[in-house]
Amino acid sequence: MFAEERHRLIVEQLEADGKVTVAQLAQRFDITRETVRRDLAQLESENYLRRVHGGAVTITEASTREESYVVRTAIHSESKARIAQRALSLLPVSDASVIIDAGTTTEILAERMLKSTAGTGLVVITHALPIASALVHSPDIALELIGGRVRGITGASSGARTVQEYSQYRADIAFIGTNGLHAGFGLSTPDPLEAAVKRALVASARRVVLLADESKFDQETLVCFARLEDIDTLVTDQQPGTELAAALEAADVEVVIA
Repeated sequence: MFAEERHRLIVEQLEADGKVTVAQLAQRFDITRETVRRDLAQLESENYLRRVHGGAVTITEASTREESYVVRTAIHSESKARIAQRALSLLPVSDASVIIDAGTTTEILAERMLKSTAGTGLVVITHALPIASALVHSPDIALELIGGRVRGITGASSGARTVQEYSQYRADIAFIGTNGLHAGFGLSTPDPLEAAVKRALVASARRVVLLADESKFDQETLVCFARLEDIDTLVTDQQPGTELAAALEAADVEVVIA
């Protein structure tokens, strides 16, 4: 088989499975692993894939890739709505403080709070402008807005000022989002500044609830901001796979399926 044909088949398999391994490709094409590595290097130079330990992943799995706000709002919208609705039941009844992280699922949660009695009497702390915009008109919610330089892609504050302001709080509960949830790497995000804010946010809450749909499972992006042991509850739309489920159980994380 010519190299060009192998390359085409490798790309097709990546599109179907999201990843390939050197060992599997060597067996499939009956070639040496060194030849597979050369094939993957060539395809990476042509921007068809990203090489990782033991194989390769699609470009969309790159550790620094971050979708635009419009794209993130559109994808997995039904799952995010179910997760946000389920998260409403985890809100304190009243007279409590709540941190709401930036993110499309947490934004839906804020919108649902506005349309229900779930947020009555709560103090809500956020650094996300879309969430603050959703809650500012509620007569029943006291809103605290964390300042800093706003990232256009998230509409949320970041930087040293944001981190410092969060360090002054000790909220009853925090609802957070993540770009990746991995058994070994934990929770991660592509941007170091955002990771610093999320790390401070997690440290500022007595209880941490992660809202994440199944597309975040087994994903590793550039910067880890929390370990599995740092979260108390995961609200999601699907049961995690065997490895992630075992790691969550070992970390004593409650998994709630919406």
